[in-house]
Formats: sequence, structure tokens, C-alpha cells
Amino acid sequence: MSQWLTLCSVEDILPGCGVCALAGEEQVALFRPYADEQIFALSNIDPFAQASVLSRGLIGEHQGELWVASPLKKQHFRLTDGFCMEDDQHSIPAYDVRVRDGHVEISTASLQAEIG
Repeated sequence: MSQWLTLCSVEDILPGCGVCALAGEEQVALFRPYADEQIFALSNIDPFAQASVLSRGLIGEHQGELWVASPLKKQHFRLTDGFCMEDDQHSIPAYDVRVRDGHVEISTASLQAEIG
């Protein structure tokens, strides 16, 4: 059975933007592409620059998929699964998230799967 960790209020994330949250010791980039409560969670670490910057990237749509472009080198990561458009060898972890009672929660099981 999965456990959930509360990260923030959904209202803390402006539509069309991302924020960084700390989930245990992991930096997680949370994205809210639209004004609804749909949230995506990826690692905040840009694998090309090894910098904690993806939450500051630009959200865009390409061929019906939502992506975030790194603010440093502009590589694109799919919000649903962290796949890197330019080089799949540099894809990043994606985490299970949900909104419950107005709060964004991350699955501790999905965090543990990536850590280890």
C-alpha cells in the first residue's frame, strides 16, 4: 500500500509554472500546466548540467504531449514520464502525484523506486 507525503498546496503553484519541493532529501519539480488541479512531478535535476533548475523551465506542448524545457541548455523532458526528447539516455525520474483536499501529495513508493 502506497503512502503519500504532502508537499504543498495546489494554490502554491501558479498555472503554467513549476515549483521545487523537497520530498525527504529529493528535490522534486512540480508542474501545473493549466488552471485545474492536474500536477506533474519530475526530478528537479537537469541531467545535462547537473543543476537543480528544471522547476524553473518553460512548459510547452509538442505533438499532443506536455514538456518542460530546461532553462539552461533547453533540452525537453516529458511531464508524464521524464523522457528526454533530445537524448533518451538522459531521461529523468517522474513521480506519482495526486491532489487531495487541495494539497499536492507525492507517493513515497515512487520516490523509493527511484532512490533505490
